[in-house]
Amino acid sequence: MFDRRELSGPLAAVRDRHAPVALVLDVAGDFEILPPELAENLGPMVDRFDPLSYPDEWVPRDAPEQLYRLAGGEFTIGMPGEGGVAWTRQTDPPTVFVKPRLEGSPDAFVSFLIGEALVEAGTGLPEHFLGFFESRYAALAGSVPLSPADTYQLANAVYDAYVGLHTRETFEGWESNGDDETPGDSTDLTPLYEAWVDAGERLEPRLSGLMGEVATGETSFAAAAELACSAVKHGVDPPTPFGALDTAAYRHHGADYAVEWIERTLAELEDG
Repeated sequence: MFDRRELSGPLAAVRDRHAPVALVLDVAGDFEILPPELAENLGPMVDRFDPLSYPDEWVPRDAPEQLYRLAGGEFTIGMPGEGGVAWTRQTDPPTVFVKPRLEGSPDAFVSFLIGEALVEAGTGLPEHFLGFFESRYAALAGSVPLSPADTYQLANAVYDAYVGLHTRETFEGWESNGDDETPGDSTDLTPLYEAWVDAGERLEPRLSGLMGEVATGETSFAAAAELACSAVKHGVDPPTPFGALDTAAYRHHGADYAVEWIERTLAELEDG
């Protein structure tokens, strides 16, 4: 089910800098949430498990079932919206999972996604938006005019932008091989930097006219947020009103800022 992935020199350097001793594993089967019986196969590869759990009151009653599984203390790896690479600190050492859905993707892009996961695992930020919003999430879900699925997607996107505010400086530094992080390490990280830039450039055409698509109902606000918040992670200017998430104020104030922005923005869309 799991095979250790051999890391290139640049990825090994990123791991050493941000998540030393982290495991990077290729997964035989694709998943959104890895079934517990398969996750247990990690046992021989890690020193211990430390499953996440969250208070019941943080989860809205009508939340997607996956969110209840995450909060319930069951060893849960992966959640919807995580894409082709997932990571967790619920294992010691931390583990990065590379899913088979990435087969056929450009090697440079896959390498960037692995590098991104290693950097995120080393930030100390919560693994999931529920650990970011905490009890605010249930209150938010009860106050916004969105379905439970759209509320989940929006919260996930907004948290993605917050993570990006903490990681993109590292990605930008890869242009100069991250010399400021590790003086004397001459490992060439520019291929990872170029893949980060390329992924951002591929987003730009999709951002043009995004809110027009929301206005006509072609794209949901939650789906638009997912694209716009990815732009924040890649150093690309997001369209209005998402620019408010690309600010020092958001990085400083965190979840309180996010909730206020979501509620105000959705109210303005309804009124407009």
